[in-house]
Amino acid sequence: MVVDVKPIEPAAHNAQCLPRQALGLISDRWTMIVVKALSEDIHRYGALHRAIGGISQKMLTQTLRSLEHDGLVSRTVYPVVPPKVEYALTPLGETLIEPLAAIGDWAERHMAEIVEARRQNGP
Repeated sequence: MVVDVKPIEPAAHNAQCLPRQALGLISDRWTMIVVKALSEDIHRYGALHRAIGGISQKMLTQTLRSLEHDGLVSRTVYPVVPPKVEYALTPLGETLIEPLAAIGDWAERHMAEIVEARRQNGP
């Protein structure tokens, strides 16, 4: 009798792995930058766009929608003309400030080494 045995996927390679899903939420370049900007203050869309150099309006909109969908950012619409919309971190979003700051600190400490390794190893 032949038994079909499927190998067990390691958790990090399994798309259903919860830590992998969480890392997917925050590993996006713009997510980290938007969270950093919102950690400093509540922002209206235009002010947030100006505060984050190099992000397109489309990418900012997509990032904010994704963060709102995941419960990390709140969007408050005020019933005024013209409409006023503010974005802020939720309490869950605020829990990202410390770990993202640690990643930023690591990058600042080691970026020169990374640049040197890239230079030595070529394209």
